[in-house]
Amino acid sequence: MLRFKPAWKNFVNPRLASLQPYPFEKLKELVKDVTPNPALAPISFGIGEPKHATPALIQRAMADALAGLANYPTTAGSLALRTSIAEWIQRRYGLPKIDPATEVLPVTGTREALFAFGQVVIDSTRPDPLVLCPNPFYQIYEGAALLGGARPYFANSDPARNFAPDFDSVPDDVWARVQLVYLCTPGNPSGSVLTLEDWQKLFELSDRYGFVIASDECYSEIYFDEARPPLGGLEAAHRLGRGFERLVMFSSLSKRSNVPGMRSGFVAGDAELLKTFLLYRTYHGSAMSPVVQGASIAAWNDETHVLENRALYRTKFAQVTPMLAEVIDVALPDAGFYLWANVARTGLDDATFTRELLAEQNVAMLPGSYVARDVEVNGTVVNPGRNYVRIALVANVEECLEGARRIVEFCRRRK
Repeated sequence: MLRFKPAWKNFVNPRLASLQPYPFEKLKELVKDVTPNPALAPISFGIGEPKHATPALIQRAMADALAGLANYPTTAGSLALRTSIAEWIQRRYGLPKIDPATEVLPVTGTREALFAFGQVVIDSTRPDPLVLCPNPFYQIYEGAALLGGARPYFANSDPARNFAPDFDSVPDDVWARVQLVYLCTPGNPSGSVLTLEDWQKLFELSDRYGFVIASDECYSEIYFDEARPPLGGLEAAHRLGRGFERLVMFSSLSKRSNVPGMRSGFVAGDAELLKTFLLYRTYHGSAMSPVVQGASIAAWNDETHVLENRALYRTKFAQVTPMLAEVIDVALPDAGFYLWANVARTGLDDATFTRELLAEQNVAMLPGSYVARDVEVNGTVVNPGRNYVRIALVANVEECLEGARRIVEFCRRRK
C-alpha cells in the first residue's frame, strides 16, 4: 500500500522540527509514572510563576481602564505608557533622559518579544549565522535562533564566577559569525548578574564584530541588598561612556509586580533597532490592550509594592538557603527568585533527585540539565546543568519553609 504524506505537511516550516521539547514537557515525561506521596500536600518549586498577591493599585487601575476595550490599541503603545517606562528606566538606572518616542517600545510580555526580536535581527542569508546564548538558558533564545535560520552557540556558565557565562571560552572565529547575543542578567536559573567588566568586554566584542546584544532583565527587581541593585545593560553602557548602539534591554512587570497574567513589559535601547522592531511588530499583531496599558502605567509609577515584594523574597531566601545548604551545595544568588543547587552529594543525578523527591515528599522542582544543552569542551561532552536543580521560591514563606524541611529530610535519609 502506498503511503502519502498529508498535503498540509508540505507547507509546515521545516525549521520547527529542530525545536527541542520545552523543559516542562520533559519534566512531565520524567514524572508521568510517579505517584506523589498522598499524605503530604503538594509543593511546587518548579515553575517560576510569582505567587505573591497582585497589588490592589494595579487591579484598580485595570478596572478604571476598562473603557479602553472599545478601542484598537496602537503597536507603539500610548505616549503615557512609554513615558512612564522611560521615567522608570531613568530612576532605576540613574540614566539621563530616555526618549519615550524612539527608545522605548511596550511589549506583551518579554517572552514573545525576545523571540520576535531574533526574527528581526538574524540574517539567515549570511554564511552559518550564529546566536550566542548562555548555558543554562531560557529556551526561547534557542527557539528564536533556530526559527530565524541561525544556530545557537552556547557559552557555559562558570561556577567560579557565580555561574556567569564564560565569554572567554568563545573562539574568535565564532564571534565573527555571531549576529545576536542573548543575555539573562540576573540569570535564569543561576541568578548571576553581569559585572561592569563583563559588559565592557561584550561591548568591545560587539564593536569589533557588529553583533546585537539583547539583554533579558526580567528578574532585575528581585534582589537582596537595597544598596546594590543589579546592574543593567543600558546602565552599563552609560557608565562606560557609550550610547545604546546595538544594545536593547527587555524588562517585565511579571516578577516585579506579580502580574504574570497581564503580559506586560518593554524593550528599550538602540532607537534604530526599535524602529525596525516596531515595523515587524506592526505586522506581527502584538499591540498591548489599552486596559493592560492603564494598569501598567500604575505599576511602573509605583515602587512601594516593589519594595514590599522584595522584602518577602529576602525573608524566604534568608531562611531557606541555610537550611538547604546543610544537605546540598547551594548559596544565595546575586538576584532573582531561584536557587541553583548542586545535589551531587546525595548520590543522585538531577533527574533522579527530582523524581524521588516528588514521590517521597510531594515537592516538585526542575532538573538543571533540562534548562541546559550538552556541549563539547576539550573533547568531552558536558552539560553545565547536570547534577543541579532549579528551585523557584515563589510561594509564600510558610510553604517555602515547609518545602525546604521536606528536602532536608529527603537528603538526610540518603546519607
